Amino acid sequence: MNEPIRITRSTTTKRKPKDSELTFGTVFTDHMFLMDFHEEKGWYDPRIEPYGPFSLDPATAVLHYAQALFEGLKAFRGVDGQIRLFRPQKHAERLNVTARRLCIPTIEPELILRSWTTLVDVDRDWVPSSVGTSLYIRPTVIASEPFLGVRPAKRYVYYVILSPVGTYYPEGINPVKIKVIDDYVRACPGGLGEAKTGGNYAASLLAAEEAKHEGFTQVLWLDGVHRKYLEEVGTMNLMLRLGDEVITPPLAGTILAGVTRDSALTLLRDWGVRVSERPVSIDEVAAAARA
Repeated sequence: MNEPIRITRSTTTKRKPKDSELTFGTVFTDHMFLMDFHEEKGWYDPRIEPYGPFSLDPATAVLHYAQALFEGLKAFRGVDGQIRLFRPQKHAERLNVTARRLCIPTIEPELILRSWTTLVDVDRDWVPSSVGTSLYIRPTVIASEPFLGVRPAKRYVYYVILSPVGTYYPEGINPVKIKVIDDYVRACPGGLGEAKTGGNYAASLLAAEEAKHEGFTQVLWLDGVHRKYLEEVGTMNLMLRLGDEVITPPLAGTILAGVTRDSALTLLRDWGVRVSERPVSIDEVAAAARA
């Protein structure tokens, strides 16, 4: 699609928080990106508008059948003042992987990237500069056709919002307490484990809340078949150092293909560190801790 992005700028601006006031995902910038899909037209009308709510029919498919996806990446302001997105191409690829799994129409990667960079440029004054801060980019696609019935929708909305953020956890960039969960499962082979879709996160909330009440920050999920192999933590991939080896669970369809994961593995291998992408059991970890 070569259709230009239509830009309507806001006539008012919101108060921008100080970098020291930033938490995660509670403040949003002045503008948002929107684009529509119809089965007869494809994706059309890419536009940037003032940030604000939009209405949905009570029968909108996403509200009943959860046909939706999202992504998450960050823009950083460097010491030279330049704004850079972290590996946006990988995030665009992953967005379309999820789309195909959920029968959502894919979007041209070039258009995805253009939607992100153009919106960030419009709201560039919102990109914080302190260490540990960034501008979080949240692309989302929802089934917008109003109907009841289990089938892929014929209409969709793709939108992108921005949020200046600090660290995700209240502890900041420091160790957090995690609880190993064996009475719930996050994903099984053939399921949605590798898809970035809201249902995965909704299904994880009960275990996370129970862990929180016990003083833990997050949960560590085990595999859904044997319930002994490490998979991922609720909001991140997992790596372990056992001896001179760094181990991470393999991408077998049950965990998210993290962009940070890929980046860390690439750097470790470049540094000559022995890296293994293999199943690792909680028993192996416990034995290593006792050794």
